[in-house]
Amino acid sequence: MRGLAGKSGIIAGGGRGIGAATARRLAEEGALVIIGDIVEEWAQQTADDIVSKGGTAIGMRLDGTSPQSQQEIVRRAVEAFGGLDFFHSNLAGGTEGDVNALDCPLDVFDKSIEINTKSHLIATQAALPVLLERGGGAMIYTSSGAATGGSPWQVAYPMAKNAIHALARHVATKWGKNGIRANVICPGLVLTEAVQQHMTEEQVSMGKRVVPSPRLGKPDDIAAMVALLASDDGEWINGQVYHVNGGGQMRG
Repeated sequence: MRGLAGKSGIIAGGGRGIGAATARRLAEEGALVIIGDIVEEWAQQTADDIVSKGGTAIGMRLDGTSPQSQQEIVRRAVEAFGGLDFFHSNLAGGTEGDVNALDCPLDVFDKSIEINTKSHLIATQAALPVLLERGGGAMIYTSSGAATGGSPWQVAYPMAKNAIHALARHVATKWGKNGIRANVICPGLVLTEAVQQHMTEEQVSMGKRVVPSPRLGKPDDIAAMVALLASDDGEWINGQVYHVNGGGQMRG
């Protein structure tokens, strides 16, 4: 990608899976990255791996639901790299107990909103002023195909992820003239550590059968889209929702 070398950014939720793949891809492109994760050990391990291969990375603990923690990771980026050019808000979770609309407990719903919606607003409030000081930059949010595909087995997670789309379009229209780009990525079924841990072989096989692709997703597939949106090649992309899913959902 053009224009990633020397750029500085944050991958929130970057300790493993999509976030870790994204951190590695961006570092390979010459970006300077701060990796934040609720499990600090994962963030540090990913950062150490990048550094061992000649990249620039710092790992630290990040609680995406905490304004103080989000502010701290932004401060660290400014202290270490002199500013901020992109923020990948790759935060998700809280699906345990999330079932249909009649049976989903309200505390489960509230937790999903906190992790899957509120954390992205908090990230925006922490990062956007620094991006504006820089003269522009990219907010990149991870949503889910569940937000638009219909999920009979859960209700809170798709509702919470849908809200990210509205957030990105708000940021894009409000601050686009100031050089801010805000876009959303909706991954399909990507074989991360979490998916392999929580899905059965039968569920994975079913997912592969319904996708018009010879394989399911890899974290690197999503990392490639993040790299585009963070780079100068993505300079005229704003307010969009991208489905990276092997054709699992085909949307206009």
